[in-house]
Amino acid sequence: MSLGDRFPEIIQAARDSDDAAWGEIYMEFSAALFGYLRSRAYPEAEDLLGETFYQAVRDVGRFEGSESDFRAWLFTIARHRLIDQRRRSGRRPEQPVPVEDLVGTADSGDVEDEALARLSTDHALRLVATLSDDQQDVVMLRLMADLSIDEVARVLGKSPGAVKQLQRRALAALQREMSGSPVTPEAPATLSEET
Repeated sequence: MSLGDRFPEIIQAARDSDDAAWGEIYMEFSAALFGYLRSRAYPEAEDLLGETFYQAVRDVGRFEGSESDFRAWLFTIARHRLIDQRRRSGRRPEQPVPVEDLVGTADSGDVEDEALARLSTDHALRLVATLSDDQQDVVMLRLMADLSIDEVARVLGKSPGAVKQLQRRALAALQREMSGSPVTPEAPATLSEET
């Protein structure tokens, strides 16, 4: 889903501080941003998402470009907030306890299915965590954010060729990790180098 032909009018309304326009922007981009941030900074993902949109609201007057450019711009902001958060926590390390460990989760259906889904997600995130930071960014931006090679290159400040190489190395490393893994993951999603 995208804002499509309505993007120029929505971005102009956002520049004019229209709450409805920001609501549409948030609905369109927040899930992918949150997924990326959650995969890279689990305990702080919601805070970083808020900081990302706060900066976007503050700086939207300086943004120019297409919807694709805007999406890449938002992910660039999110990545910068992530880097800033890592620097802060490096100076003041904390070990926060995940909310799930403090509060019982509500019974929402089939416990077995929920447990298997959580194991699959946790296993996938542990596998991705074995990659270098740049490789993690490439994989998560390609899969979670559904960005093209060119968009990922803009977010990371790298050339498309460098992104392709990082992607190749990441997928090869994941394949090596999974071949020695006792858990059999479902068929992995493939990343096309053409998009």
